Amino acid sequence: MNVLIINGSPKGTKSNSLKLTEAFLQGMKETSTVQSETLTVSKLDIKPCIGCFHCWKETPGKCCISDDMTVVIEKILSADVLIYSFPLYYFGFPSPLKALIDRQLPMVLPFMKSGSHSGAHPSRYDMSDKRYVLISTCGFYTAEGNYDSIDAQFSRHLGEGSYESIYCGQGELFSVPELKNRTEEYLEYVRAAGREFAAGSITKETRSLLSQLIFPRDVFERMADASWGIEPPDQNRVQEKSHPAITFTRQMAALYQKDSWNGKDLILEMHYTDEDKTVQLIMGKDGCKVLTQDFQPFTTRISTPLSVWMSIAKGEIDGQTALMKHLYQVDGDFQLMLHWDDYLGSPSKHDIQQVVPEKKSNMTLMLLPWFPLWFIGITQPVLGGILSILISSTIPVFFFRYQPTVFEVFSGFTTAFLGVLAISGFSPVVLVPVSYLIFGLMWSVTVFLEIPLTAYYSMKEYGGKTALKNPLFIKTNRILTACWGILYLVTPLWTYLFLFSDHKVPLSIINTALPFLLGCFTKWFQKWYPAHYAASKIH
Repeated sequence: MNVLIINGSPKGTKSNSLKLTEAFLQGMKETSTVQSETLTVSKLDIKPCIGCFHCWKETPGKCCISDDMTVVIEKILSADVLIYSFPLYYFGFPSPLKALIDRQLPMVLPFMKSGSHSGAHPSRYDMSDKRYVLISTCGFYTAEGNYDSIDAQFSRHLGEGSYESIYCGQGELFSVPELKNRTEEYLEYVRAAGREFAAGSITKETRSLLSQLIFPRDVFERMADASWGIEPPDQNRVQEKSHPAITFTRQMAALYQKDSWNGKDLILEMHYTDEDKTVQLIMGKDGCKVLTQDFQPFTTRISTPLSVWMSIAKGEIDGQTALMKHLYQVDGDFQLMLHWDDYLGSPSKHDIQQVVPEKKSNMTLMLLPWFPLWFIGITQPVLGGILSILISSTIPVFFFRYQPTVFEVFSGFTTAFLGVLAISGFSPVVLVPVSYLIFGLMWSVTVFLEIPLTAYYSMKEYGGKTALKNPLFIKTNRILTACWGILYLVTPLWTYLFLFSDHKVPLSIINTALPFLLGCFTKWFQKWYPAHYAASKIH
């Protein structure tokens, strides 16, 4: 299949529309053998048509102007698929592309075509086996209603209903790295359209996805207004340039998801240290307001060089890695940072429309089979062993509701084995301390692994699996896992001594109180340590 792409954007290879066209072509190549060529109109020497009709009367089929249009017509005639890729300029074509279309006059005959509703000229060549695609972006929030003049012209030029079209609003977003999460998803829809087109035709389902807005109208229009970097005109119609820090913060504020408002306004203060500029975002029920003066007491304050925060937004630097390197500082409530994407992220449509929630792991399932050995087994070993075996055998039933981890499996098999030993008459004076030792080793070993044990059970509250990529989250949980591991590695020592001396009641109290106290410490440390670390001075 020979595909000719006519890139009508004056921006050439930097065209946003061309990004969609390249995605469409990638999709075609996944299902068909494709040879493609791209003609960038802005680099061609194509003069405007002068309306002399020399190509009709004097040299039929050949223009009197000697330029690159001769080669363009030859390539159009040899193509199986012709893709017009262009941005919408003032509800029409960019002028260089309009000139190229006008100069296709030699490809039609001068005679009137019978049966045409309002008049037309027949083609000089047999074009019946060719397929056409129009791919275009525009700067409005939607393509709907903005391409009427384009469709009117191409319906006359190519024939009504004889071409496919992908018209996409919010086109400028495809050149914004900060929004790649969402635009890449849209490009995947375009790839799907390319695959389907090569196989026959674009499906109704894919057309529906392509017609969706990339961002809601209000979000996009706030981003678009802020992107110009100028203030609204004053009473004298004078427009001042906005400070880059203010422009950037306004664009960030445009992404605010007001559905995340929890009944209390959040005041995020951005202090750009390299520009000595401060801007506040008031995130409330009805939207996000940007303040450049008359500041209010902040909820959270981020001190950062503007260059660093812009690099984080573009994905050039990982935000959590930058925090670990003390490239920026956070004061006040750190919870906003932990739930940043809920407030100021750009979730994909897949995230928004996900129906089946991700299952949560449950540490109780990991702990339950150990309890009978520890608290019943010290006085009634056989009963403790039986209960451990029964609980271990029922835990898999809960995996339908909770996300299983390797630790439930390990605990189940280990406690079942220890339960058999208890039933067999193995002395609890040795068996119970050994069970604590095994439990402590399970915790301690994961301190040296990529993901420590507590991270598996706390990640749901911090963004799910994405939290596992957060170095500060991992470091916090590594410290906590080490604390729990140490507790259960030393617990066998006094457990053995108390059991050997037959002091079982105080042993039960101690082995209940210490984990309870460490649990309270864990809840406090999970919030305190990230905030403490983030408040460290910028390096």
